[in-house]
Amino acid sequence: MTEPKSGASRREFLKATGQVAAASALAGVAIPSVHAGEDNTIGVALIGCGGRGTGAAANALAAKGGPLKLVAMADVFKDRLDGSYDAIQKEHGDKVDVADDRKFVGFDAYKNAMDCLKAGDIAILATPPAFRWVQFTRAIEKGLHTFMEKPVTVDGPTTRRMIALGEDAAKKNLKVGVGLMCRHCDARGELFKRIQDGQIGDIVLLRAYRQTGPVGSALVEPKPDDISELMYQIKRFHGFLWASGGCYSDFLIHNIDECCWMKDAWPTKAKGTGARTYRENFIDQNFDTYSVEYSFDDGAKMLLEGRNIDGCSQEFASYVHGTKGSAVISSSSHTPARCKIYKGQNMTKKDVVWSAPQPEANPYQLEWDHLVAAIRDDKPYNEVRRGAEASLVTSMGRMAAHTGQLVTFDDMLNCPHEFAPEVDKLVVDGPAPLRVNPSTGHYPWPQPGILTDREF
Repeated sequence: MTEPKSGASRREFLKATGQVAAASALAGVAIPSVHAGEDNTIGVALIGCGGRGTGAAANALAAKGGPLKLVAMADVFKDRLDGSYDAIQKEHGDKVDVADDRKFVGFDAYKNAMDCLKAGDIAILATPPAFRWVQFTRAIEKGLHTFMEKPVTVDGPTTRRMIALGEDAAKKNLKVGVGLMCRHCDARGELFKRIQDGQIGDIVLLRAYRQTGPVGSALVEPKPDDISELMYQIKRFHGFLWASGGCYSDFLIHNIDECCWMKDAWPTKAKGTGARTYRENFIDQNFDTYSVEYSFDDGAKMLLEGRNIDGCSQEFASYVHGTKGSAVISSSSHTPARCKIYKGQNMTKKDVVWSAPQPEANPYQLEWDHLVAAIRDDKPYNEVRRGAEASLVTSMGRMAAHTGQLVTFDDMLNCPHEFAPEVDKLVVDGPAPLRVNPSTGHYPWPQPGILTDREF
């Protein structure tokens, strides 16, 4: 895999990676668009059986353009695999054909699950993001189409690596979906068209909020004695920057991505603040609050507010402001979006000039319908570059808050700090990429103003 030169610019990076989609249907060895079996069934392997993986597999089996069948599963935790299997089997019955000898546990389980597939089948990669490039490499080698959850990278080196892998997948005519499902939302798509047509004028400001109580496994207490350090960090992966990019990358990426979609651009720099507030005995690497200002080439700003504290006012939404009006991108969580356009900036009911029709189709299902359609129709479909860019921009804001420095797109892309450089060599009874400080009892925390060129 090739990486950009250390001085690679954002413009050069985007120009080079932008060639991927156009080449995807023409270059390399063509992969069959469907499983070779007589019944035209596409086999599916679920790798990573947590909530997101279970949901993705359920959406896959419900996708238009079937039939699809779940034939293998893999995870590092047997109880998680078993629970996922029971849930999917209960919902989809005869679309699940995973015998006990096709349920794999351990760090090599993803290889075994992929070995149960044939070229043209689909691998779902829903493990913590740290393992994304490792498993995607194997999927490409096996000639598998891929659906991977977001974020797809957590630092600069893995972003460069993932972009190169996306190019490799395109050369083999492999279809790749990334779990930024908001991009598949019909309501947001219509809003995007209206914004690009000038309905709200030139965009000058975007605002994004994910202010909730504690999310996922972001708050981590000291490790109990009945589990290894490595397995504990994977089990509580939202608490560790190497595993997930922390709560900032794993959760705020959706709001960031949908705003950048409406702007039709990626920001070039970010500055931010954050703090650890009521920490009690939690020893994870996250801040409890994040406030980041992103800037675009034309001077427009995107303001992002994240908070994971109980008892505070909550908001989970994104907005855009233009010179002629304003709009709601999402109003409460991810779906339904309930997009609206207003005249002026006050966003009052009397000022609504357009509302997205209700009810809305579920974007979690639409992203699977679109991926399967591309496989069946053998049309170019590769979301890797966009997923990697969204992940990088998210990391850019996170690093700005964690270091207290202004961080540019180029800084993040070329940052040499790889959080887990040997993640492909991890074994169950081996050491973890992160160690507890024996004198403090906690993991390395970001120290803005002290650690200024790396996050921990």
